[in-house]
Parts: sequence; structure tokens; C-alpha cells
Amino acid sequence: LNRSLGVMDATAASMCKDNHLPMLVFDLSDPQNIVRAVRGEEIGTLVLPE
Repeated sequence: LNRSLGVMDATAASMCKDNHLPMLVFDLSDPQNIVRAVRGEEIGTLVLPE
């Protein structure tokens, strides 16, 4: 990997999986991305439960 990538919280990911919850994965380097996610704008990758 040439880029510095953050790591997702393993406990949060496990809880989402165990409880069949969707998870939105997005870049936190831009603080406005949190606002965009809360507003429901298309950002990042939506991981849906199986």
C-alpha cells in the first residue's frame, strides 16, 4: 500500500456484523465527511449485512 490508510475499529465492525447492521466506511481525513454522512449524502462505501 502506497497510501496511509486508517484502521476500522474491530469491535464496532464485529457489533455491526453480529447485529446485522449496515456500516458506512468513509475517509475521515476531511472533517466535512462526517457531516456529509449524517446528511445521507453519497459518500464512501456502504457495507450491507448478509
